[in-house]
Amino acid sequence: MLIRRLKAVGSRLLQLVVLLGTISTTLFLLLRLSGDPAVLMAGEGAGPETIKAIRADYGFDKPLIQQYVMFIWDVTRLDFGNSLVNSQPALGFVLRYLPSTLHLTFLAILFNSVLAIPAGVWLGAKPSQRRRKFLSIVVSVAQGTPAYVIALLLIQIFSVWLGWLPSIAGTGTWAWVLPTATLSFALAPNLIRVVAASVEETTRQDYFRTARANGAGPRTLLMKHSLPNALLSTTSLLGAQFAFLLSGALITEFIFAWPGLGLILVQSITNLDFPTIQATVFVVAYLVFFVNLIMDQIFRLADPRLRKSQL
Repeated sequence: MLIRRLKAVGSRLLQLVVLLGTISTTLFLLLRLSGDPAVLMAGEGAGPETIKAIRADYGFDKPLIQQYVMFIWDVTRLDFGNSLVNSQPALGFVLRYLPSTLHLTFLAILFNSVLAIPAGVWLGAKPSQRRRKFLSIVVSVAQGTPAYVIALLLIQIFSVWLGWLPSIAGTGTWAWVLPTATLSFALAPNLIRVVAASVEETTRQDYFRTARANGAGPRTLLMKHSLPNALLSTTSLLGAQFAFLLSGALITEFIFAWPGLGLILVQSITNLDFPTIQATVFVVAYLVFFVNLIMDQIFRLADPRLRKSQL
C-alpha cells in the first residue's frame, strides 16, 4: 500500500514537472513571436540606439537558445525577473493579486452551488412538469450566454438603471456582488444540467423503484438515493469549474477592473511585460494542477467504488 501511494505521488510530481515545463516553453516561444517589448518601453520617437540599449539591458539581444536556457534556469529557481513596467519582482507582484482572485473564485463557487444544486435536483425529480420544461429552456439559453454579456447586463441593470451596486471594484463589500453574480450565473446552467441528469438517472434505477415500492417517501428517496449520486457528479464538475475560474475569468475581472490575476494578465499582455505574463501563467497552472489533484482525492473518498479499487 505504501509503495503504491509513493508511486502515485511520484507520478503526480512528474506530471506537474512536465506540465510546467511544457507551458513555460510554449509561453516563452509565443511571447518572443508576439513583439518587441523594448520598442514599447522606449516609447514613441525613440531612436534605434535607445531601443538597442534596452534590448541589451534585458538580454533580448542574445540568441534565442541562450535566452531560453537562462529562462529555464531562472524558472527552476522561481525567479521570473522584474516587471518591465514597474520594475518590481514579477512573482511577488503576481502573488499580491492572487488572494483577490481566490476570494472571488470561492464566492462564485459557493453561490453557484447554492443556486444550481437545488435547481438541478428539482429539475431531475420533476421530469414531467411543464414548469420543468420551461426552466430547462431557460437553462439551455443561459448556458449559451457568454460571461461578458451577463456582466454587461448586470452592470446596466443594477449600476446604471437602479444605481444599487458599484460597477467598478472597490474596497466596499458591495463591490463583490456583481463579479460574483456574473461568474455564478455563467457557471450555474452547466451544473444544473449535470445535477438534473444525475437525479433523473437515479429515478430509473431498480433500487430506487424498490425503495419507492417499499413505501419510502419523497424526502427519503431524495436524501438517501438521488442527492448522494448527484453530489458525486457535482464534485467533479465543481473542481473543473474552480480551475476554470482561476484561469478563465480574465474578461470578467477586466470588465469590473477587479484587482486579480485576470486584470494584471490582460494589462501585461498589452504592455508585452514578459516576466509578469510568465509568472502569472506559471502561478495559474500550478494552482489548477493542485485543485484538480485535491478534487480527484475528494472524489475518490466520496465514491466507495473508487476506494475499494485502491485496496
